[in-house]
Amino acid sequence: MKIQLFYVYILSNIRNTVLYTGVTNDIKRRIYEHKIGMNDGFTKKYHINKLVYFEVFEYIDLAIAREKQIKGYSREKKVKLIEAKNPEWNELLV
Repeated sequence: MKIQLFYVYILSNIRNTVLYTGVTNDIKRRIYEHKIGMNDGFTKKYHINKLVYFEVFEYIDLAIAREKQIKGYSREKKVKLIEAKNPEWNELLV
């Protein structure tokens, strides 16, 4: 039996000036959707499609709680979170 995983992720634009936090159960599919601009909205408007941070969870309720927590962070706190694992802001592969 395959365990379902959930992901909280942060995307940025090419210049790392805008951040977006989301949650998904299929990070490869979701990042692809952001890359092709599949859905109208904030990420498409500001070309936010570079994965710079993610966390993995076994339970959706924990993932949603973490997403809400990160969304409540200041930009400075989000930057520190990203730079703790990805100091160069490289695009992460999943």
